[in-house]
Amino acid sequence: MRLIIMGPPGAGKGTQAKFIAEHFGIPAISTGDIFRANVSQGTPLGVEAQRYMDAGEYVPDEVTNLMVRNRIDEPDAEPGFLLDGYPRTLAQVEELDGMIKFTGHALDAVVVLTVDQDEIVQRLLQRAQVEGRADDTEDVIRRRQEVYTDQTAPLIEVYRDRGLIHEVDGMGEVSEVTQRIFAALDDLPQS
Repeated sequence: MRLIIMGPPGAGKGTQAKFIAEHFGIPAISTGDIFRANVSQGTPLGVEAQRYMDAGEYVPDEVTNLMVRNRIDEPDAEPGFLLDGYPRTLAQVEELDGMIKFTGHALDAVVVLTVDQDEIVQRLLQRAQVEGRADDTEDVIRRRQEVYTDQTAPLIEVYRDRGLIHEVDGMGEVSEVTQRIFAALDDLPQS
């Protein structure tokens, strides 16, 4: 099973990714984790990514694409994977298409967690208080939501046109959301 999970910041992607990965016996691959691993291991890609991150800039597509390609080429990703945080641009969608096609497979589904924006803001404000994230103000959180909507909407439409989108209500108890995701994915044919 080759999957992507999408949703705005605070929708619960990371939490759900663990359950989905376990359910299908595939690794959950987060670009944030890949960046941190490459940086901590001092890989050439990690050193390059660190330069951009230290300057507060986005890591360029070429670097991100190579990190993702290297990660999905690892043996544990042979039966499939769940991507969280990638692709983020239309160019990355094309790159991912090529990576997957090269393996003789296809993308099976894109899960989009839909959530109430005001509820998400409250959820993130609570998390900021608990975790002491002083920089997570309501304005900052709402801006992140806008950026997600602006940047991700075109990707969702690309995947919707391909018939791969499975919108799942991300509101409610974690276990309820997990069951909704499984209900959407369990009967899908795998590439």
